[in-house]
Amino acid sequence: MSIGKKIAHKAEAMKGGAKKTTGRASGNRSLQAEGRGDQLKGNIKQAGAKIKDVFKH
Repeated sequence: MSIGKKIAHKAEAMKGGAKKTTGRASGNRSLQAEGRGDQLKGNIKQAGAKIKDVFKH
């Protein structure tokens, strides 16, 4: 997996965490849920990349 994609997956997870925190601080439940989803999606992509790397070497 390319380093660019790894960075993109990490950035997606971090963006989701920021959305979740902003939603929690402002009391906006939909923003909080959207952030949680984005964070989860980024984390899943990171895990998939790690698995690919393990079997690649």
